[in-house]
Amino acid sequence: MTGKSPFRTTLIAPCGMNCAICMAFLRKKKHCGGCSASDRLCSINCTISSCDRVKGRYHHTCSDFPCKRLKQLDKRYRAKYHMSMIENLEAIKRDGIRAFVKSERERWSCKACGGTIDIHHFRCSVCSREPE
Repeated sequence: MTGKSPFRTTLIAPCGMNCAICMAFLRKKKHCGGCSASDRLCSINCTISSCDRVKGRYHHTCSDFPCKRLKQLDKRYRAKYHMSMIENLEAIKRDGIRAFVKSERERWSCKACGGTIDIHHFRCSVCSREPE
């Protein structure tokens, strides 16, 4: 993979989603810049990123963590994509954002080509291989 690594602290959404592995971020047409970007697509109507109770950048700082909406989103992502946003936020709280991003880079980088694994299609966005 060439160019700037997509794994950055600025691509971690308030809900704990790593936007770098999202199909909307990885696609060429109608590219989403991530939840913190001005060209974001997903968070325009997102109740978590627009919540007034989220104090700071990540939802784990909220006194209502994890709220009903986050639990619903987490349940769906655990079932469909084998990833937990609540676990992501707990890892950020426990180990810090830089350690979390480092572990995400290791987890979601294609072993074959170095591309990024698309969580929604469970394949590399560059070479289309499924992770080992």
